[in-house]
Amino acid sequence: MAEAQQAEGSGERKPLRIPAVSRCLPDGTLVELVYNSAESATAFAVGQGDTWTIEEELNVSGERLVPFSPKNNVIRNEVVLLPSEPIEYGAVADLLAEIRAYLHRYVDLSPDFENIAAHYALFTWVYDAFNEVPYIRFQGDFGTGKTRALLALGSICCRPFFASGASTVSPIFHILNAFRGTLILDEADFRFSDENAEIVKILNNGNVNGMPVLRTMQNQRREFDPQAFQVFGPKVIAMRGSYDDRALESRFLTEIMGKAELRADIPINATKAIKDEALVLRNKLLLFRLRNRHTMHLAPEAAFGHVAPRVRQILTPLLSVVDDTAAREALVGFAKGVHDGILAERGLTTEAQLLEVVRDLADSGSGFVVGVREIAARFAERFGREYERPISPRWIGTLLRHRLHLAPYKSNGRYVLLVTTPHLAALYERYGISEATASAAGRRQTDAEAAGYGDKGTRDGTIQRELS
Repeated sequence: MAEAQQAEGSGERKPLRIPAVSRCLPDGTLVELVYNSAESATAFAVGQGDTWTIEEELNVSGERLVPFSPKNNVIRNEVVLLPSEPIEYGAVADLLAEIRAYLHRYVDLSPDFENIAAHYALFTWVYDAFNEVPYIRFQGDFGTGKTRALLALGSICCRPFFASGASTVSPIFHILNAFRGTLILDEADFRFSDENAEIVKILNNGNVNGMPVLRTMQNQRREFDPQAFQVFGPKVIAMRGSYDDRALESRFLTEIMGKAELRADIPINATKAIKDEALVLRNKLLLFRLRNRHTMHLAPEAAFGHVAPRVRQILTPLLSVVDDTAAREALVGFAKGVHDGILAERGLTTEAQLLEVVRDLADSGSGFVVGVREIAARFAERFGREYERPISPRWIGTLLRHRLHLAPYKSNGRYVLLVTTPHLAALYERYGISEATASAAGRRQTDAEAAGYGDKGTRDGTIQRELS
């Protein structure tokens, strides 16, 4: 009281009280919210490396950081789980072995995915050192153990926030924005289109830093005031099906649950032991964060070999926390499996069928162009029975332009497609057309350039850009 009166008398302004959960200070010091449920008290673990203290509040750059109240509903009701204090874990390999053993006791996962899940839990405690994150998904029908997997893994992630398909989306936005932790979402098969759209916004924007979701709010004067909600961070979800958005699907590391009979040693009912073990692991993982957050850096993308850029983008940050050789091989193998799955799915599309026809016509001919009418005839012959509409050259031309972004040209009164462009070779690779074909396309491009054809397909004015 005397200090407050002295500050008031001297005209000094008291630091503004800011409720905080986590901060990375400019000097590398970390501030992390902790919660002691036995004493119903919150505080900050403050430090870096092996030096840390427990503080009730902290003055930083004119701000007075105070912990969220222990009476906060999401903390008191364990909607968000927090560590209670940092505790020693030994070597990182020992910590990972303990996490794997914990997951193995309570969840039936394939060996490779069990290893990946353990590293993912570790990754969530340093995820803010990176700009992209992958998601974990447990997929299967009811009774396959996906909710247990969600509970076990989610409980040891960084500041996990437990939501379900029954939750409305508004608190999800607010809690993610406030706690910046890991979203644990059960029953993510939303039945209503508006709910699905909102959740998809979170999942689409949440894997890349700097992509907040804007929502219209009202200020104190009841004026509409758009607010940016930060949704970036790790996410672990359980669902029966999958999302229609192929780009969203590529963000998930998915374990299909229930592919084999449940191991006999896994307890059917959840016990208090899961919660107690999870708290100990959260405390050890908090110390891991204090020791390692400032040393994290991206691993070389080349470690994944030849996989799609999206797959490399989302998995490279996770690979950055993996030192174990077996785990790295499992993750690289998983990345290649995801890449092959993407190619297989693309291979069933109309675009892939059209590229296959273009490739065959290009390989069987000796020129640098193929006719759009010939493409339409071959497409109708091979795939026409799969389509209810007639296969016309106009429709094929529209697909080439708008789906594949290839531009047919008019030459000697007929529309043709130049088959020597780098873009076409890249499409062969993207849609899983054979590498031999892509190499042949590259050779044809070299021959075409020697003959005077540029990327736009012009040679002495013979081929003119299509007017449309």
